[in-house]
Parts: sequence; C-alpha cells; structure tokens
Amino acid sequence: MSDPSAPFDILVVGGGINGVGIARDAAGRGLSVLVVERDDLASATSSWSTKLIHGGLRYLEYYEFRLVGEALAEREVLLKLAPHLIEPLAFVLPHEPHLRPAWMIRAGLFLYDRLGGQMSLPRSTGVRLDDSRWGAGLQPRFRKGFVYADARVDDARLVLVNAISARDHGADVRVRTRFVSARREAGLWHATLDGPTGREEIAARAIVNAAGPWVADVLRATDAKPTRARVRHVKGSHIVVPRQHAEEHAYILQNADKRIVFVIPYQERYSLIGTTDVAVDDYESPRISDDEIDYLIELANAYLDKPLSRADVVWSYSGVRPLYDDGSSDPSAITRDYVFKTDALDGPPGPGRAPVLSIYGGKITTYRKLAEAALRELAPYFPAMKPPWTAGETLPGGDLPGGDRAALLASLCARHPGVPVDVLRGIARRHGTRTARVLGSARALDDLGEHFGAGLTAREIDFLVDDEWARDADDVLWRRTKCGLPMSAAERERVAAYMRSRAGAS
Repeated sequence: MSDPSAPFDILVVGGGINGVGIARDAAGRGLSVLVVERDDLASATSSWSTKLIHGGLRYLEYYEFRLVGEALAEREVLLKLAPHLIEPLAFVLPHEPHLRPAWMIRAGLFLYDRLGGQMSLPRSTGVRLDDSRWGAGLQPRFRKGFVYADARVDDARLVLVNAISARDHGADVRVRTRFVSARREAGLWHATLDGPTGREEIAARAIVNAAGPWVADVLRATDAKPTRARVRHVKGSHIVVPRQHAEEHAYILQNADKRIVFVIPYQERYSLIGTTDVAVDDYESPRISDDEIDYLIELANAYLDKPLSRADVVWSYSGVRPLYDDGSSDPSAITRDYVFKTDALDGPPGPGRAPVLSIYGGKITTYRKLAEAALRELAPYFPAMKPPWTAGETLPGGDLPGGDRAALLASLCARHPGVPVDVLRGIARRHGTRTARVLGSARALDDLGEHFGAGLTAREIDFLVDDEWARDADDVLWRRTKCGLPMSAAERERVAAYMRSRAGAS
C-alpha cells in the first residue's frame, strides 16, 4: 500500500479535458497523481463545446497548419480509442461565391484531406445540392456545395472516460475540491485544498495548472514568479432547435464577417447551431446574450428553408475558451493552439525544483497530444517516467469489437430482451462496453428501478453516483447524460429529488 502522507508526484488543478488527459497519461507512466476539480468534471469549457473532433477547417485561413495537421491526425486516433463516444460525421458547405471563391474552398479542402496523413474517413468532394440528399433543409437557391468528413463527440463523457482511465491507473480524482493556495518548501509544493470534508494540506513535487479560464487565478494563488503570459477569455454560445432535416449530415455555414457556424444533428430530435466568438471579462457564469441568439438565427435563416425564430430555441449554452493572448484584435483569429509556461526553482530542470506548468488554450480534439507535450515538458523533473502510451489503449467502454456500435446494441437486445431498444441504445452510447456494469442481470425495464423519462433509470443514476463522481441532478442530466434536454421540468425535478434522497441517505 502507498503511504498516504507521501507527496504526490503531480497535483493537477482542473477537471476539464486537459486536466484529466494529463492525469491519465501521467498515471499510466507510473507517476502518483492527484486531480482536484472545484465543481464537477467537465463542468465548464469542456462540456460547452460544439461537440466536434475535427481539424478546424477555418484555421487554415489563419495559417495554423501545424495545429490543423495535428488535430486531423488525432481525429484518426480518437475514432479508434472511443468509438462509443466519437463517430464520423459528414459536413456540407453550401457555396456562396461572394464570400469565398470555389477555388479557395477546393484548395482548403485539398489541404484538409492531406495534412493529417493517412485518413480512414472519406475525402472531400463537390456535390449538387438541388437534386440530392445533401441539400436537405436548405433553401432551393443553393445548387452547389462541398462535402467533407469530420467527427462528433459526447464532450463531457470524453472527459469522464479519461478520468475513469486515470483512476484505473492509480490517480486520485476528487470533485468539489477547491485549490486554495500553494507554496514551495524544501523542493515540494505544499497545497491547501478545500473539499467536502474541510480543508487539508497535501504535498506534491509538481503542479499542473489546467484550470482553463481560471489559469491565471490559480497561478496567482501560488508563489510562482509573475508571468507575462495572458489568457483571453472568448465566449462561445450555441442554441438548440428542433431537427432541421431528416438526413444525418451537418452544415457548415459561411457568414460575411468571415466566421462560420455549424448546424449539427443533435440527440436525435434536435439541431445544434453554433458557435459565436465574443471576448468577455466575466468568465464565471457565461450566458448567451440576445445579440448572440439573433446572430445565430440570422445566419441560419440565410441558408435554411424553414425560417427560425427565438420561439424555436429549446435550449442554449455558453462556454468560455481560455485562449493564449497572441495579440489578435479579432476573437475569431486568436490562436486555438496550446501554450505552456513553466515556473520552477532556480537551477537546471530536475528533481526537487517544484515546477508549476500552466496551460493556455487548446482544443478538445488535441487534448491527448497536449497531454503528451505537457509530460515532455515535465520529463526533466521526473527522469524515471515511463514513455508515452495513450495512443494504444482504448478508453473505458471503447473496446467495441470492430468499433461496431450496432453489433453492441444487438448483443444487448439479446441479453436484455425486456428492456426497450431506445433505453439500451442510450445507455450503450454513454457507456459502450461498460453498459453491462450498468444493466447487470436486468431482463425488463422494471428491473432498472424508477424510470424518470428519456431512457434514464434509477439503476443508471446509481451507477453514475457510485462510479462516475455524480453528486447532483445537473451532473446527471447535462454532463453524464443529456437526458435533461428532452425531459419535462417535472421529470427533471424527479431526478433532483432522487439525488437529494440519495445524498440524505448517505
């Protein structure tokens, strides 16, 4: 057994995708890791994304070739590591000649098809929109367009499975635990934490500051030297409306301001539209503004056959991207690449220097490569650290034979014949091969306890609490599942009451 009083190798502050990705990688390399998250895992930026695993086609206009190439290569890796959470998605770009000429789009897509190396997804092609399924839901004036491939993801669950994998490799993951401060003493960090059982002090040989929008706040709470690095807080907002067409492809829409907006099939019955880019100073509780709603609706209505109004918006969300301040005046032009800043005790890098590594920027698509790069940065301080490994081990639940979701669902239907297929499909999409642990020996829906609606049962909630750190109704309804979206207010309140009863019983 490990000594509970021994210092951790790494204290990771922040339970978003970068924090848990680094924790997973480090734990698998033999380091002792503690992750602290002041709220819930993926409760900020990492669950409010556009939910894409993509290279970022528009970044080519800003000459971000390295970032796009790395992201495209990672798209290929992640499709294999988490096929239950990540799936290919075709994107249609209707051509607007006055915004970007066809030759420019073809050139961009030619690069996009090749920057990431060998790809399993189809290459881009030109299509007719007025006489094919590719124009479904569009105004009939759009006759030509382009189709290319990317992928979509359940972003919050991608964070969860990385945290589960980190725990499986020995990491200690704590939610509702706030990092208060840290000081260096005798070559170690002594950090004060405030958690559910009160304040405590722990020691660590290094700190990884993956606090996202709060990266500067965390750094100021240490005795590290002041840095010139600055974070730019850029809000991205999305709206969700009823499904705009019956086909399975998404749209990428161009605007006169050179920005693009996606219209993505979402949760069977809906379309997700976003995102905006708005520089903000308040990053604690981002909310979509009226201007952002109008912007997204106006752009969508320039393309979609059925006009949208505010009354069609069934849900919205906003997140703040913690981007590295590269001096760009246009929020859309600020680099999405990641930047590291390391502060350590004076002297050559090595054991006993107590570094703090702060992370600025990053994309959910490149989180695994970011983690590898972060550990390269920390390698001089941990000379016994093992080599990279995360590209070759599937994430929890992702070991589907052949990556085949349909085969998994068929086997679940055979083993649980009395459970409705829609319920099984939802659980399988969330948990992959871990679904067996949720369902146990259930043969019928009643065996799963109370059914709250939208396929969410008491059995699954219990699993989310016992195995996935869920503590309140929002953790369950909006992050570990998206069942809150189709539920009624009364159904959501029943979930909240069930969570309160569990908390009272414990």
